[in-house]
Amino acid sequence: MGQVGVRRGLAHLRLSIHIRPAHAGRNHSFSSVKSRAFSVASQSNTKLISHIDTPGGGQVWVEGTTLYVGHMRPTSGTTIIDIADPRKPKTLAKIDVREGWHSHKVRVAGDIMIVNQEKFGKSARTDVGGGIDIYDVSNPSQPKLITEWRTIGGGVHRFDFDGRYAYISPTAEGYIGNIVMILDLSDPAKPREVGRWWIPGQWEAGGEEYPWANWVQPRCHHPLRVGDRLYVSYWHHGFFILDIADMSKPKLVSHMNTSPAFPHPTHTCLVIPELLKGRKIMIVADEDVAKLRPSAPAFSWTYDISVEQLPIPISTFQVPGLDKDGSPQPTMSGCHEPSERFNGTIVPYAWFAQGLRIVDYSDPFAPKEIGHYLPDAASGADRASSNDVTIDSRGLIYLVDRVNGVDVIEAAAMS
Repeated sequence: MGQVGVRRGLAHLRLSIHIRPAHAGRNHSFSSVKSRAFSVASQSNTKLISHIDTPGGGQVWVEGTTLYVGHMRPTSGTTIIDIADPRKPKTLAKIDVREGWHSHKVRVAGDIMIVNQEKFGKSARTDVGGGIDIYDVSNPSQPKLITEWRTIGGGVHRFDFDGRYAYISPTAEGYIGNIVMILDLSDPAKPREVGRWWIPGQWEAGGEEYPWANWVQPRCHHPLRVGDRLYVSYWHHGFFILDIADMSKPKLVSHMNTSPAFPHPTHTCLVIPELLKGRKIMIVADEDVAKLRPSAPAFSWTYDISVEQLPIPISTFQVPGLDKDGSPQPTMSGCHEPSERFNGTIVPYAWFAQGLRIVDYSDPFAPKEIGHYLPDAASGADRASSNDVTIDSRGLIYLVDRVNGVDVIEAAAMS
C-alpha cells in the first residue's frame, strides 16, 4: 500500500479554524479546578482571564466549550475541562496513562477524541504499546474508550484529525523512523489504514538503501491537511507537500529543507487559507530543540507556495530583540509552534521561554508581532516553557506550559 513519492536524489539531501458500546478508560471526575495567584512577567495587548493549575502539557484543544489538555509526563494523560465560563473553569475528568508512555497530544472532532501513545524517553524498535487511543466524549465528564490502535516501536507523535481521517506520524514495523499514515475512523471502533508515505530509504524491510548513515534519522513530526494536500514536517529532513487526492497513494509535490544551514528541526507547516497579496502562503515553524550545533534561537519561516512545486521563503519572524547578534542561546529559548487554529491573518504562537506571541501576517513579506503574554516561570522552573497554544470560537487563547498550568488569555487582536 505504501507509496514512495520522492525522487531518490531527494532522499540524500542533507541540507484555522480548519477544521457503540465501549469499556470505560481509566478516568476520574472532579468538580472544580484549583486556582492560585499568578503574576505576569510581561504582556502587551493581552489580558489573563484565568489560570488553570494542572500538570504540564504538550497540547491543548478546544471543542465547543470543553478544553482538552494532553500532559507531558506519565501518569497524567489527558484532562478534560469545562470552560463555558472561562473565568471559572471546572475539571470534568482525568484519564491516566501507564508508566513509560505518554499521551501528550490530543485532538477532538465532534464526539470523538484521539490521544497519542508514545514512548516516554528513549524507545526501541521492538517496543509494543504505542499508537492512538480513541474515545467517545459525547459526555465529556465520562470519556469512554472505544478502541486502542497499536503499532510497534516508539508509537505516534503529533497528528491531525478532521472528524473522519486521522493523519498520524507512527513508527511502523519494517521502517526506520516515523512515517506518514492515514487512518479512516468512519467506524472509530475499527480504524483502517488507507494510505502511507515515507522518504525512500526508510523502508528497510522493503530492501531500500539507507542513505543517512552520517545524518539524522528521518522522522515525520506530523502532517496537516488542507484540501487534497498534506503539509508534512519531517524534522531535520525539512518539509514535504503531498498530493492525497488518492489517499491510498500519496504523491510527492515538493520538498524543502533548510537544515543543516539552519540547525533546527522543522516542526509545523501551517497554510493560510486566504491569499495574501495575491500569494498562497505557508508558515513553517522550526522548533528550538535537537539543534545540530549551538545556535541562536529558532524562528519561523514564511513560504510562498503559489507555485507549490517550488516553495520559496519570503520572510522570517523572530521575537523582537531575542536574537541580538546570532550568538548561541540555551535550548527552548526560541520558537516552538503556531496555533493550528487562527483567525484570518492573526496567528498565535507558543514560543517556549518567550511565552505567547501573536503575529500578524497580513503582509507576508513582513510579519509583525502585535501582542504577547509572558507568564512567570512555573514552580520549580527557571523560566516559562510555553509548549502549545490554541483558540476557541470566542477568540480566547489557551496557552499550556510544559511544566505546569494553562493560561486563558484575552487578546485585542482576536476579538
